[in-house]
Order: sequence, then structure tokens, then C-alpha cells
Amino acid sequence: MKKENIYILGIESSCDDTSAAVLCNDKILSNVVADQKIHTEYGGVVPELASRAHQQNIVPVVHQALEKAGISKSQLSAIAFTRGPGLMGSLLVGTSFAKSLAYGLDIPLIDVNHMQAHILAHFIDEDKHQKPPFPFLAMTISGGHTQIVKVSDYFDMEVLGETIDDAVGEAYDKSGKVLGLGYPAGPEIDRRAQLGNPKAYPFTKPKVEGLNFSFSGLKTGILYFVQRETKANPNFVKEHLNDICASIQYTIVGILMDKLKVAVKQTGIKHIAIGGGVSANSGIRKALKNAESQYGWTTYIPKFEYTTDNAAMIAIVGYLKYLDQDFSDFDVMATARLKI
Repeated sequence: MKKENIYILGIESSCDDTSAAVLCNDKILSNVVADQKIHTEYGGVVPELASRAHQQNIVPVVHQALEKAGISKSQLSAIAFTRGPGLMGSLLVGTSFAKSLAYGLDIPLIDVNHMQAHILAHFIDEDKHQKPPFPFLAMTISGGHTQIVKVSDYFDMEVLGETIDDAVGEAYDKSGKVLGLGYPAGPEIDRRAQLGNPKAYPFTKPKVEGLNFSFSGLKTGILYFVQRETKANPNFVKEHLNDICASIQYTIVGILMDKLKVAVKQTGIKHIAIGGGVSANSGIRKALKNAESQYGWTTYIPKFEYTTDNAAMIAIVGYLKYLDQDFSDFDVMATARLKI
């Protein structure tokens, strides 16, 4: 007897990208993302502008996702949405829309933890993509989050360490602002880092107990370094930009890898999966690949489109919860701070 297909509509609106995806079982049929260029001129996300843009984007994005998937609303089995963490105004737009649509279609509503979704994106069925076996270590690195999580099962996760201040993405963006680069600065620092000397300027790594992270001290150290050098030579940044970017990236990657080595030693787990927007960084990917041969690790890196905030990762969590009949009440509330 043929198994009936499960169609999940995923909705993601935690920050500044409005996204909708349709999934058939564990395969993605569509994954539509509308980004918000307006924040570029402000050098960071403006919450009020983000929520307003979500209101404008959510209906056309969902419509396009259904159209690309080739299904109608009546075929949907459930609607999954990001409950948190994220910007409250942005979350409210997605939550309200998902509730209304699920109620109108009389189908289940499924709330999703954004951080769990970054990890479980590895279980989207993709050709040539190997899924990590349980247990594995997940390192989620993005503009708002830096975490190392022990994953024993789909919904059995333990946070081993996380940032106590700035996330790794913020470290890139704030360093880029000091250097006069645009927002977001991470991709540009990564591009220039590949052209420079990573050991040109040694920056101090923050000393933080256990598996927690801190990037605020590094950011301040880079600011003081640039101020000191430009005082002696006003053209210092322009003349040495590639080397500065390479040195910043080398330090950040070193901080991440040092913590991962400790986590592997403590847990004995050598399967490492990464997620979040910063996991697209070439320096981090290269360091993880080197660790495979150097330390015997096996590393798992999702497709680029599933690393940044996207609804495909929300939809896969929705599918896994649907199998468990783990549905939400319609009085569920968005939560800006939601723990794994």
C-alpha cells in the first residue's frame, strides 16, 4: 500500500528574510526567500522596518512557494512556522499568518524553534548529501547565534556552549564597519581573506571558560588596532585591507575550532554538523575539512540555500513533528527568546 504524501508549508520570518517553502515528506518542492535590501543603508537590521516588510512580502512569498511546488492550499497537511527566537515584530507577522491560514484550512499548526531548524536542515532529503548519524555535535553560527549543541535525536538536544555576548556574525559585521565595508560584511571579509596573509596581524583570542564563546573583546581589539594604525598612517586600512581581513578571519575561525576540539574531547563524538549563515564562510569550511584528515572527524555541511534563514529548514522540522503528531494549539505565542 502506497504511503500517503505529507505536504508541509513552512514559514520563516524571524529576522529580515520572509521565506516560504513546501515540502513533500522530506523532499523540498520549493523554497522562496524575499530578502530586505532596505537595512543595508543602516548598517544593520531595523526591527520596525523588518516587520513592515514581512507584512508586505508574506502573501506573495507563500503564493509563489505553492505555485512553484505545483500544489494547491487544499493539499497541505499542516503549516509549520517559526515561533522563535528572533525579532518579536517579525515573528508576530509569521505566527499570525500561519495561525490564520491553518485555521482557515482546518489543518494542524506546528510551531518550530529556529535554532533546532538550523540543525535539522541536515535531514532534508538531497541527492549526494549525507545525513549525520546520532549522536552528533552541531555548531550553529549566524548573525545572531553561536552555539555548540549535542544532538542525540531529532528533538533531544543539549546546548554545550553558546556566546555570552556578540555572535560570530556580529563580530564579522562590526569588524567590517570599522574597516569601512558594507553590510553585511561577512562575505566581503571572507572574499578578501582569501587574498591576504592570515598571520599578518595577530589578534588576541578571548579567554572564556568551558565551551562558551565571546566576541565582544575581539571586536574591541580590532577597533583599537585600526585606530592606532590609522593614526600613524591614514591610508593603513586601504593599503593592507586584504591582510587585515585575513587576520580577522584566521582569528575567528581559530576561536570556533578551538571550542569544537574541546567539545569533541569532552563528548568523544567526532561527527560535526554546521549550520547558520556563517557556515557558508570558506575559512570555516576549509578548517573543518582539514580536521577530517587531521583529527578523524566527519563533517556535514548543508547546501548553501539551507544555511541562511529559510523556510525549508522550518518545513523539515514541521514534517518530523507531523510524524510524531506534535501539533500546536492555536493560542501559541511567538517568543523572541526561545531556548533549545
